[in-house]
Amino acid sequence: MSLVLTLLSVVSILLGAFFFLVGTLGLIRLPDLFSRLHALTKTDNLGLGLVILGLLPWVPDLFHALKLVLIWLLVLLAGATGSHLIAKRALRGDGEDLTP
Repeated sequence: MSLVLTLLSVVSILLGAFFFLVGTLGLIRLPDLFSRLHALTKTDNLGLGLVILGLLPWVPDLFHALKLVLIWLLVLLAGATGSHLIAKRALRGDGEDLTP
């Protein structure tokens, strides 16, 4: 594998880890539930996409690359669905308070 491709892969993985860190910081520091959900879903989806992009040059064949992309797409779908359900319950106002 060429040096340029290796460097691009490492940079992509490090940027993905940075976005995971920023999302975690947003989860801790932002004031309300909706801001936290927004920060977490956006940064985690972008971070995972960058990590998978950085891993793609290292996979042995196309089947494994498709599995990585499928994992990313499933996480995108699950994150959006989970965030929607949490926000919908918070807007409905039933049950206990969802903010710490």
